[in-house]
Amino acid sequence: MTDTDSINDTPMPLLEHLVELRKRLIWSIVTFVIAFAICYHFSGEIYRFLAAPLGNIMRKNGEQPHLIYTALYEAFFTYIRVAVFGATCLSFPMIAIQAWIFIAPGLYRSEKRAFAPFLIATPVMFLIGAALAYYVVFPYAWQFFLSFQTPQNTDGGMQIELQAKVSEYLTLVTKMILAFGVCFELPVILTLLVRVGLLNVAQLKRFRRYAVVASFAVAAVIAPPDAITMLSLAIPLVALYEVSILTARFVEPKPMAVDED
Repeated sequence: MTDTDSINDTPMPLLEHLVELRKRLIWSIVTFVIAFAICYHFSGEIYRFLAAPLGNIMRKNGEQPHLIYTALYEAFFTYIRVAVFGATCLSFPMIAIQAWIFIAPGLYRSEKRAFAPFLIATPVMFLIGAALAYYVVFPYAWQFFLSFQTPQNTDGGMQIELQAKVSEYLTLVTKMILAFGVCFELPVILTLLVRVGLLNVAQLKRFRRYAVVASFAVAAVIAPPDAITMLSLAIPLVALYEVSILTARFVEPKPMAVDED
């Protein structure tokens, strides 16, 4: 290792570490509080954005879009949860930056260059997964669930109508968005494990068949119990595993040459 690639080996006192950690935590907390205040102010707009796929399907079916709440405090706490969800997403870049500022001084320059692409890829892959859930999965899934409604008829038959609660809908939507976003981190995680030497490309290829089974198992647990949603998550997971094998080839450490002397 060259001198330019080294770091200052002078140990930092524990008190300085704690002071620096305190500073980074304050920045992170302040950022989250500000983001929470902004998101709560626009919580109604954010919730309507999350409910838009369901509203579009209802309009297409000739229904008036509506959601209900059955407790006096339900809508209020739903907006609180919307603000927390939005603030978490909005403040994540700043929190990640503060974590990097705290950790980076202890890394070599080569290690910083190695980790930088993963810091950029993490939010990008999460956004791709969340966008897939919102723009592709939600319309087909909501259409499937709404198909079980039965219209009112004149022969005295029983009418079945959806009366979705605002809190339950928010739980389902945030769960799906987080699930798709986290699952799309698979290439980042596997490539990072290969980069640090905990895995190699040969192992990823050897476990490919198990990865396919695991992808469908995860989709069956996370996604709602309908084939469209499960396949919408399982198939991208299998594809992302193959992408992980391709990207891992570029970052896999070369084997050390053995000196015959």
